[in-house]
Amino acid sequence: METKGSDEVEKLKSRFMSAWHNVKYSWALKSKTSFSRNSPVVLLGKCYHFKAEDDESPSENVSTKASDETVAVGNVEEFRKDFASKLWFTYREDFTAISGSGLTSDCGWGCTLRAGQMMLAQALLLHFLGRDWVWSEALSLQSLDTETWTSSAARRLVASLEASLQSRQPTAPQPLSQPLGRAEEADSHLREVYHRTILSWFGDEPSAWLGIHRLVDLGRSLSKKPGDWYGPSIVAHILRKAVEEIAETALGGLNIYVAQDCTVYSADVLDTHSVPQGHRGPEGAILTDSRAVLILVPVRLGGEKTNPEYFSFVKGILSLDYCVGILGGRPKQAYYFVGFQDDSLIYMDPHYCQPFVDVSSSDFPLESFHCPSPKKMPFTKMDPSCTIGFYSRSVQEYDRISKEVSKILQPSSKEKYPAFTFMSGRGQDYHLTGPPDKREWPFIVDGRRMGATAGDFVLL
Repeated sequence: METKGSDEVEKLKSRFMSAWHNVKYSWALKSKTSFSRNSPVVLLGKCYHFKAEDDESPSENVSTKASDETVAVGNVEEFRKDFASKLWFTYREDFTAISGSGLTSDCGWGCTLRAGQMMLAQALLLHFLGRDWVWSEALSLQSLDTETWTSSAARRLVASLEASLQSRQPTAPQPLSQPLGRAEEADSHLREVYHRTILSWFGDEPSAWLGIHRLVDLGRSLSKKPGDWYGPSIVAHILRKAVEEIAETALGGLNIYVAQDCTVYSADVLDTHSVPQGHRGPEGAILTDSRAVLILVPVRLGGEKTNPEYFSFVKGILSLDYCVGILGGRPKQAYYFVGFQDDSLIYMDPHYCQPFVDVSSSDFPLESFHCPSPKKMPFTKMDPSCTIGFYSRSVQEYDRISKEVSKILQPSSKEKYPAFTFMSGRGQDYHLTGPPDKREWPFIVDGRRMGATAGDFVLL
């Protein structure tokens, strides 16, 4: 009886903390991100120049806010469309309670999982729609302005606690259909179908293949309980398990390979690329002889702080068109890094609590899954623990990736060791077995900081 009572107390405590985090991360803090007109901006392999040919006043501030229709500097709009087309996953509230807990929100602990979802989603966009795809409504997104949430947040706090105590369980949504192949040559309507379908896989509901409920459930095998914080290496393995357990054809033949001990073993990657003999796709169709692979490489770029010698390496990685970004952050907060300008990283921030969206509806709103504006952070604040992602469409492309990345990996005269290496053979040849290091230092959310949202960004 004492054990049961203790469990109830713990559940009540977790429900209260979840409700409190819902309030804390519902505060919208408007911020402006400054971009220089004189320096190129790199976004996952694409380079943008904001300075127009006839621009003679580079020091003038120019806002790139969506509502500022008079602005036309260089190819700013192309950059904005590209950035806003990336899928943005943030904290959510009021979803079905995660099994084994009273948690109806991931506020305060799920940031690394959300950043991992963003990286995987980018790989799926490349896989189905290609790097040049942009969302048709990208430029219509409204910036997130400062709002007074005090009264509404208080009401949500009370309602959340009452609902938790009553163990309210919403009805689980029905399984969703999935696309059967790539859509790079499809018309705009079909592209939007793919767009919605990919988003639905990340829904905040137990039936979603890549949703928070599923990822938390898979984390249990790595000794992670609901509400625990996750490191970027652990999340890489959770994503691999999630994709591995989905039917072969569900994700159009995309697999995940996770590097071991900062080493990518080429034979293992090639095995992951291959399709089992006789395997058939939808309605009996024979698949191609190669599956695409998302290569995830957990690394540590220094000791307590990121070694400055790795900054040029990070820039080189983010300049590759097959890079799907970096799952990392600053100490105590996880971000999804997608680009850079000069000595600052460009990232997408999951630390913003949004209401639950039912993605089982055919016309669910898309706006909250796209970030209206980027944020920047100095390289010097980057936490050394991170996971790098590459999308390899075929065996031939992997050969290109291994050769090009190996050149970037060549260490400088000061930094004697590369961030990671490529080796022939398989990991088992080197007696590498077992789960990832369970003692990995996680990103712990700093309780003293309020959740910040993406705001406007300006050119300097």
